[in-house]
Amino acid sequence: MVNSIKFYFEIVMDMPSRMYTIERPRLEKKLPKVLSIEEVKLLIKHTNNIKHKCIVSLLYSAGLRRSELLNLRVNDIDSKRMLIFIGSAKGNKDRYTLLSEATLTDLREYFKQWRPKEFLFEGIKGNKYSPTSVANIVNKAAIKAKIRKKVTPHMLRHSFATHLLENDTDLRYIQTLLGHSSSTTTEIYTQVAVKNIQNIKSPLDYIS
Repeated sequence: MVNSIKFYFEIVMDMPSRMYTIERPRLEKKLPKVLSIEEVKLLIKHTNNIKHKCIVSLLYSAGLRRSELLNLRVNDIDSKRMLIFIGSAKGNKDRYTLLSEATLTDLREYFKQWRPKEFLFEGIKGNKYSPTSVANIVNKAAIKAKIRKKVTPHMLRHSFATHLLENDTDLRYIQTLLGHSSSTTTEIYTQVAVKNIQNIKSPLDYIS
């Protein structure tokens, strides 16, 4: 037994050393999917009630993640400063984002009808609204609005950032509003903002 182990060891030691390199698969860099401003208007218009309207409006107008929307409390809405406080968001960071005047008007109507106590959007038992409910609200509104794209809550956040960029908002401010740690994350929206691209003519149009 000892001799056989010794024989195997000698064979292994005599084998030429080789370095094998395994090529890593390239990570796909997919661009975020966004809605046009007209599609956002249609989406909000085709919500079922004032509560659903406020949910969709806030996702877009404040650039919120779905989890951030669900964690909002009534006192996070600062109507005097026209800001929304986002506490302990991704990366355990606090930040402020925009409160739209149009959304504030809808929120006031929503408060009158629904009287939320702790969380801004509550379920039947007064607990937080569920992520699935938010996704269903967005999806059903998109179907009613006859938007052919598959619309998700996060697509509204992407649309918020892209539309701000198309309206010449400084990328650094967009980064702050979104709560991105790195500007590299925010720079992805420069690839989907079409305002400047639309001003460029195709060479075929010059020929025509």
